Amino acid sequence: MKSSVVRVLAAVLLLAGCSGGTNAGTGGNTAEPSVLTVASVDQGSVEDVVKAFEAANPGVTVRLSTSGADQYQQQIRTQLASGTGPDVMSVWPGNGNPGATYVLAKPGYLLDLSGQPWAAKYPESVKTVTQYEGKTYNAVFGLNAIGAVYNQQAMEKAALTPPTTYTELLAFCRAAAAKGTPAFALGIQDKWVTQLVLYSFVATTVYGDDKNFDKKMQDGQATFAGSAWNTALAKYIEMDKTGCFQQNPLGTSYEASQQLAATGKTLGMIQGNWVIALLKKQNPAGTFTIKALPATDDASKALMPAAAGAGYGVNAKTKNKDLALKFVNFVMSPQGMNLFVTKQGGLPALTDTGFGADPSLAEVGKFINDNRTVPFMDQLWPNAKVQQTMLTGLQEIFSGQSTPDKMLVAMDADYKAGA
Repeated sequence: MKSSVVRVLAAVLLLAGCSGGTNAGTGGNTAEPSVLTVASVDQGSVEDVVKAFEAANPGVTVRLSTSGADQYQQQIRTQLASGTGPDVMSVWPGNGNPGATYVLAKPGYLLDLSGQPWAAKYPESVKTVTQYEGKTYNAVFGLNAIGAVYNQQAMEKAALTPPTTYTELLAFCRAAAAKGTPAFALGIQDKWVTQLVLYSFVATTVYGDDKNFDKKMQDGQATFAGSAWNTALAKYIEMDKTGCFQQNPLGTSYEASQQLAATGKTLGMIQGNWVIALLKKQNPAGTFTIKALPATDDASKALMPAAAGAGYGVNAKTKNKDLALKFVNFVMSPQGMNLFVTKQGGLPALTDTGFGADPSLAEVGKFINDNRTVPFMDQLWPNAKVQQTMLTGLQEIFSGQSTPDKMLVAMDADYKAGA
């Protein structure tokens, strides 16, 4: 499995998607050497890591703030530019959003982490999305996947099983609706959530036939418009029209969608494996599993998005450099890494942690072993605007204000604009 993880990461281009920020009142870095400010999007998993770090460092206090990705990405760059940013913060791999490695490292907001002991252990593919101009800026601790997360108890109550083909998926949605329990919770009031169903479909519809699609995009030989991205969007819309989601996805937040899936008001949700920890927090007795979202009627050709997840960077202007480095090194230690991925239901980014995968990840592990995964689509897009245009466009499609063609053409324009 270790070599397979490396193969997956070797393909990484972007997420998360598909998975933060900080409140202005708690984000500023501090002159107190025993107090560390940390801003994170890893709600439900970072808390245990913080407790373990404090226990290992008596006298140290971590002032932790957590928030959703949309809020975080709106705030973090402004805080860093104004000198009010946290000491340590969530940072995404690659270049896909306002909180990504390239975007924050280029203007000098992140501390160079190249000299830390774990940086040399990254596979070459991980370096691609954690480095900027040859220097490492991101402590990525986990590998994440996107798929259909099912509430096992709700599935048993409905007497339904996870679909393995697209035709079965639509039939599954109809059967769930007939039983009064929508198949999937969808909380696209939070913009970042809009991409996850799409990425799940794109993995198979685009990369199933053309693993070199991203290279062709980079060389100007392919575009979003006119490609199988259209097929993926059509399936996303068809799911909505078939009744696969609860009423009013646009009026449902990420947090509210978790409650629906955790309590069995839906049979599950289409999310990243990181949501499993949050579902278990709301329903400790529940059992949740993540599986590929089928995009065609040939189950053997299904692919799954999997890639390096968000990690942690250090504020280049931190007044607590030593303590900040101690924290990110703890995150990248076997203890810290295993705490994180256990809570998130993910896999460690490094292969020497002694980690035993959670049973909920059985299918993810199989897809990795069979080399049937593709990277999150946005990590190496040339700028963060492409993803933001996509997220806004998807909300506008659901509200009837735009069309798939308009969204893909706009994404192409942003992509061609370059860095």
